[in-house]
Amino acid sequence: MEATTIIQECKNNQPWAQKALFERFAPVMMNVCRRYIGNHHDSEEVMLSGFMQFFEKIKLFEYRGEGSIQAYLGRIMVNQSLMFLRKHQTMVYADLQENFISESQDALDELSAQEIMRLITALPTGYRVVFNLFVIEGLSHQQIAELLQIKEGTSKSQLSKARRLLQQMITKMENHGIQTK
Repeated sequence: MEATTIIQECKNNQPWAQKALFERFAPVMMNVCRRYIGNHHDSEEVMLSGFMQFFEKIKLFEYRGEGSIQAYLGRIMVNQSLMFLRKHQTMVYADLQENFISESQDALDELSAQEIMRLITALPTGYRVVFNLFVIEGLSHQQIAELLQIKEGTSKSQLSKARRLLQQMITKMENHGIQTK
C-alpha cells in the first residue's frame, strides 16, 4: 500500500492504516529507542508512547516522501526517550574538562551493525545518550548541551568517555577471540 494513502487514512483515524504504519516503522523505531534506553521493556514502552504521540498529532504532519515519515517518527522517538530518561533520572554526567584523543575507527569498521548496537546499549546512560545524539543524530555539542541542560564541556567529556569505553570493549572482544564480521 502507498505511504500517502496510509498517512491520509491515519489522519482519518482508520485503525487499519495506523496498524499498517506501525508495522512498517516499529522495528526501526524500536532500534532508535533501544539506542537511548538500553533495555527492551522500557524501549518498547517509549516506542509505543511515541507512536501514540505521532497518531495524536498526525494532522500536523506534512508528507514529503517515505523518508519524511521515518525522520519525523525518529525525532519523536528520540524526544520520548530523552523525556523517559529525565523522568527516571537515569542520566548521570561527569562535569569534567579533559584533553581529547582521537581514536582509530578501524576496529569499529570491522563490527556488524548488531554488534555495534549491543556495545552502544552497554554504555552507561549518560555516555550512551550523548554518543547517540552526537554520532547518530548529528547534533553539535552546543545543541546537546541545550537539549540535555548540561554544559557543552560535559557533552564533550561524555562523548570522549563513550568513545574510550567503546574502544576498550572492542579491544576486549578482540582479545577474547570474538570474531568481528
